[in-house]
Amino acid sequence: MLNKRQLLKTTLTAAIAATLATGALAQDKPLKIGVTAGPHAQIFEQVKKIAEKDGLKIQIIEFSDYVQPNAALAAGDLDANSYQHKPYLDNQIKDRGYKFTAVGYTVNFPIGIYSKKVKSLKDLPEGGKVGIPNDPTNGGRVLLVLQDQGLIKLKPDAGLRATPLDVVSNPKKLRFVELDAAQLPRSLDDLDASAINTNYALSAGLNPGKDAIAQESAKSPYVNLIAVRDADKDKPWVAKLVKAYQSAEVKQFIQTEFKGSVLAGF
Repeated sequence: MLNKRQLLKTTLTAAIAATLATGALAQDKPLKIGVTAGPHAQIFEQVKKIAEKDGLKIQIIEFSDYVQPNAALAAGDLDANSYQHKPYLDNQIKDRGYKFTAVGYTVNFPIGIYSKKVKSLKDLPEGGKVGIPNDPTNGGRVLLVLQDQGLIKLKPDAGLRATPLDVVSNPKKLRFVELDAAQLPRSLDDLDASAINTNYALSAGLNPGKDAIAQESAKSPYVNLIAVRDADKDKPWVAKLVKAYQSAEVKQFIQTEFKGSVLAGF
């Protein structure tokens, strides 16, 4: 029979073991990472393999739009997301009050303009309809491409978040049709041209290098990133996640798989 001292020691040992076991179970719970379907999801499948070698388990959750991954991260349904560039993140933080931090750069998707009706932007008809993303940052990207191509001029202070209201010169009287980014590939039958983010273009079977009639410069501020809640930014798993993403193996996969339509931004 155990005396009181032995009984107390046994009880404490059992309590410590239970605590350690609980901690171990908590660490075994996979991180939930939100991505959009297409290249982001494909790349994270590779990141998942690399991260597992470092003891990090990942569950990939795919989304079909640009709004829900941030909403889910804010609600605690995700631990991180990987699908947006900094101008978009900054806009979301400003408009929605999210407490997010960018912890590492990922890839760059040069936005392209596509058409089933013309072979070149100069062939767009007067009054032609051009589809652009309906969020300020991606819509602004397209307007800047059109300005670079000489089709329009924007107010000098329009910046990265230019909208059709900032157009001060439009010789062809182009009409801008603002749609959700995911809907733009389906608009090609109805519009004269549409600007489509690379991930949605690839999902729709378009080849950015061959099919785009105009494309954003590779040197742009739109490199994508991994975002986490502010409260999590210094947790050890964050550094491991970024390390796995920015590994040589993942960079090689990006180069081999996408052949220049998606660029490593790290």
